[in-house]
Amino acid sequence: MNFGEAEAYALTRPGFVGVVVRDREAGTVWRNPNAGTLIWACSTPKLAMVVDLLLRQDAGTVRLTAEDRGLIYAMLHTSDDAAATTLWGRYGGEAEFGRRFPGYGLADMRFTDRHPHTWGWILATANDLDRLMNYVLDELPAGHRDYIVGEMRSVHANQQWGVWGAGPAARPGTKGGWSDDNDDGSWLMNSVGFVGPAERYTVAIMNNTQVVAGGYETGLETITRYTEILFRVR
Repeated sequence: MNFGEAEAYALTRPGFVGVVVRDREAGTVWRNPNAGTLIWACSTPKLAMVVDLLLRQDAGTVRLTAEDRGLIYAMLHTSDDAAATTLWGRYGGEAEFGRRFPGYGLADMRFTDRHPHTWGWILATANDLDRLMNYVLDELPAGHRDYIVGEMRSVHANQQWGVWGAGPAARPGTKGGWSDDNDDGSWLMNSVGFVGPAERYTVAIMNNTQVVAGGYETGLETITRYTEILFRVR
């Protein structure tokens, strides 16, 4: 993979990115210098919410309704915020989701006293998202794993960026997250997912654009192009 070229590109862009790429077949991991930097995770914790709800259903501690299943689909397919907020409130909020998220890989995550303790205000690192994605692929029961992988591979067109930059031939799957940072107005664009046959590679990329006007478009371009460069065949 073209790590040096991708990092050189990132240095030409506003702000910074934290990146982790894992080759699950070879057992190797590459991290850039910002892989451990805390960044607002935006909508990427919705993936951890899905994991938690499915495992709680298995344990018999919750009974997911048809409506709940529809909300889970909406979170994965279009990153629906209202769906996430409904499920967060319905199934225990920080007291339930928050205390189990580290067990799915979000070991560095934290809430802050300046913002509500909800799914949308979680600080996390690219290392966190890497561990979460690999928890999905390696630790979940096969039925749950296959469901999540299928949904991530078939996200709505408005979610096809970030890890999706690897290109359709690589059969990528992704969960994205984006928001303006209400502390300083800059934009945050994050993507976690997988690339290649049998989900050989996982990619976690988090970007703080440090751009206010046009930050969404800037960040989307940065993380999509970064992934495209990584997986481009020379």
